[in-house]
Amino acid sequence: MTVGAGGGADMNARGALGRYGEELAARRLTAAGMTILERNWRCGRIGEIDIVARDGDVLVVCEVKTRRGGRFEHPMAAVTPVKAERLRGLAERWVQAHGGTPPGGVRIDLLGVVLPGRGAALVEHVQGVA
Repeated sequence: MTVGAGGGADMNARGALGRYGEELAARRLTAAGMTILERNWRCGRIGEIDIVARDGDVLVVCEVKTRRGGRFEHPMAAVTPVKAERLRGLAERWVQAHGGTPPGGVRIDLLGVVLPGRGAALVEHVQGVA
């Protein structure tokens, strides 16, 4: 069953796809030696940070975009200048709420997850996108 825009089965499927992509992204970050500090941190109506991690002494705010292969634009194209500005604002709020900027500063990364029709998922990690 598919429900029109705004809810129902479509939203549940997108939510499950997004959660799966975030799990793959978190595994990629952990495998790269990063420590996951928090997932899905919400800041009121401003938005959500998908993953907050630490890379040495750098705080890393991660945006995760997940797409099924071939159906939509590449996930890396999803971070527009407006989205980048919102991520910077969310990063500032997270830092304020958690004791200040770490010695290594703050970096905003993007993880794009593409799920092909068959085969393993492709996870791309781009550092310092915003």
